[in-house]
Amino acid sequence: MLTILGFAMIATFLVLIMMKKMSPIAALVLIPALFCVFVGKGAKLGDYVIDGVTSLAPTAAMLMFAIVYFGVMIDVGLFDPIVRAILKFCKADPLRVVVGTALLAAIVSLDGDGSTTFMITVSAMYPLYKRLKMSLVVMTGVAAMANGVMNTLPWGGPTARAATALKLDASDIFVPMIPALAVGLLFVVALSYVLGRRERKRLGVLTLDDVLVEEQPGFVKDQAAAKVEEKETEAVLVGAGAGGSADAKSPGFSGGSGSGTDADADDDRPQETFAALDPARPTLRPKLYWFNALLTVVLLTAMIMEWLPIPVLFLLGAALVLTVNFPHIPDQKARLAAHADNVLNVSGMVFAAAVFTGVLQGTGMVDHMAKWMVGVIPDAMGPHMALVTGVLSLPLTYFMSNDGFYFGVLPVLAEAGAAHGVTPLEMARASLVGQPLHMSSPLVPAVYVLVGMAKVEFGDHTRFVVKWAALTCLVILGAGMLFGII
Repeated sequence: MLTILGFAMIATFLVLIMMKKMSPIAALVLIPALFCVFVGKGAKLGDYVIDGVTSLAPTAAMLMFAIVYFGVMIDVGLFDPIVRAILKFCKADPLRVVVGTALLAAIVSLDGDGSTTFMITVSAMYPLYKRLKMSLVVMTGVAAMANGVMNTLPWGGPTARAATALKLDASDIFVPMIPALAVGLLFVVALSYVLGRRERKRLGVLTLDDVLVEEQPGFVKDQAAAKVEEKETEAVLVGAGAGGSADAKSPGFSGGSGSGTDADADDDRPQETFAALDPARPTLRPKLYWFNALLTVVLLTAMIMEWLPIPVLFLLGAALVLTVNFPHIPDQKARLAAHADNVLNVSGMVFAAAVFTGVLQGTGMVDHMAKWMVGVIPDAMGPHMALVTGVLSLPLTYFMSNDGFYFGVLPVLAEAGAAHGVTPLEMARASLVGQPLHMSSPLVPAVYVLVGMAKVEFGDHTRFVVKWAALTCLVILGAGMLFGII
């Protein structure tokens, strides 16, 4: 009976969130609470939830302060020179433009938010693609794959979910996976090179006589275009593209005149520029650039070397970067308020997951489901459950949300793997393999920001990216097995 109820609880959860009948947070709380009563253990619900919250508090803290830290770093301009350098590197060569797209998306993905990554990447690269008449699905596909690989960062979501679901330390999952993920990222760059060569062969190496990249994004040599852009700056800052305003996620983003709003009647208007980030936003701190860069390098080094727990590192880093860059308390409050939406959504999801995982484990459902799965899976495949999990992560994370996979499916697979001697850490690492494909899933809100701003049909994007993203996932899986990580 517990086996049936366990699968019924997971199925109910998945159906409700996939049909958008309930938000993930509400479903994570209400569905398991209801099934806990069905099982006859409603009186112990409080104990299950408290145990879950206690174990998940470090993960929630890490996510909260990592989002604040990287959000503030974008606000103060840490990534602006990187954007400028990539735009200069691209020039008018289609090959360089595609490679630059992958590099820019990967770098900006450090903030852990897909919507932010896509807003910045498309805002910077869209005008280049339009003027050179390049394929826009190449841009969306490369950006999605690069972001998918980087989405495995501990503060990006999947790693935190895997750690939450299996009660593991996020650093123990992520740090050993770095070599395999690095291979995956290199593969995306190599793939972008191949796709860029195709575009170069189709279009040739072109020149932009009327619009050239200057020292700062958002400015052009063409004086007429510069005047038009100056008049439109205010409107651009308010609406950076389809799916919502730029400052709703992180103030200071500028979408450029080709950012994908419905008002853009003519895609080839001469005022399209290379705007990526507003170079005049008041949150910039150019005098503190090297301090912020050094702090970020030290923070990432400390995380990899495990000098302190990741939650402590980001807590200290967020407090330090806020204090140094915004010494006045009202300014600090404004930065925290600017990123509060992301913080609340992510940390709320983690604490809500305490109910789901607590009930699943506390009632014994997961144990009974694991025993059933062990009986179904051929004995010959038992010792290879990590490989099975890695392969299953491709379709499962594409056709269901990360919440559904990591909180509903992974614990069951992990229990089945444990019966054959496969450690939870191996299972958690294998579960990350499908993320490059997941970031183009129709269940991911950020992908609609990507295709909306790029003015690409979702179906066209899907047809182009699925095969390449799946191949990227398999490359990561193969590298993980080759290095003995999975």
